[in-house]
Amino acid sequence: MEQDFEKILNKLVASTRSPRGKFSKANSWILLEKRLPRLQRRILSLRTMASAAAVAVLCVLGWWAYYMFAPVPLQTVSTLAETRSITLPDQTEIVLNRYSTLTYPERFRGKDRKVQLQGEAYFEVSKDAAHPFKVEAEAVIVQVLGTHFNIEAYPEDAQVKTTLLEGSVAVSLIGKEEESLVLSPNESAIYNKDKKSLTLHTEKDASEEIAWRNGTLLFKSIPLQEIVRQLSNAFHTDIRIEDTDLQNYHMTATFSDGETLEEILSLLCRNQKFGYTKTNDTITITQKLN
Repeated sequence: MEQDFEKILNKLVASTRSPRGKFSKANSWILLEKRLPRLQRRILSLRTMASAAAVAVLCVLGWWAYYMFAPVPLQTVSTLAETRSITLPDQTEIVLNRYSTLTYPERFRGKDRKVQLQGEAYFEVSKDAAHPFKVEAEAVIVQVLGTHFNIEAYPEDAQVKTTLLEGSVAVSLIGKEEESLVLSPNESAIYNKDKKSLTLHTEKDASEEIAWRNGTLLFKSIPLQEIVRQLSNAFHTDIRIEDTDLQNYHMTATFSDGETLEEILSLLCRNQKFGYTKTNDTITITQKLN
């Protein structure tokens, strides 16, 4: 076998005019041994690079898993005797009325964008057909894709009212989303807390529902009972009507931002058949004696 190898090598040398000794079996092995460390280092380097890449991939996968499955921190914004504008992570614009609270995630994740409201707020929802926007207000849930609407849901009130100004919304009770009321502009869905019922109402001018955004209190031929309810929410004060005959007494009035509750009550009572008294933190409206 060795003799055959020498014969082949001699023929190769003769055909290429290469020096015979340079390509002998012994010399070729020496050259190969010199090159082995470099080959081993190159293989080791490739292995190191592959390990580093694998670690990087695992880190990315771990971060992605944490991002997708870790609990999202919640933000809560509350107001006192002022209104406040809020921009959500999806660029939805919200104006929060006095003595109201909005809770929303630090970032929206999943199939929908959900927030919780206590009090009153006006929404201009950023459009995203793939991720419906949902507002939970007590027992009511309002679902939209992109629209303008107002929700009034103060805890002390007997009802939760959703009024649509632009677009379309579906209003339902939590757990009964399939039985929703779909509103058109200038329509309201009113949830009665006692009866646990949801009814549809038509508004003459839905824009009057959001006059509060500019600090305006607009009472347009509405019962004194409704005026008292709105003032109680606006000033976070217990106001009561002592005589039931006064509850349906209709009035029209407009008050601008900056007027105090006492100033408003004094103007409402002027030249009317009722007055008011204040005891501790409670205001009582009573009928004047003839």
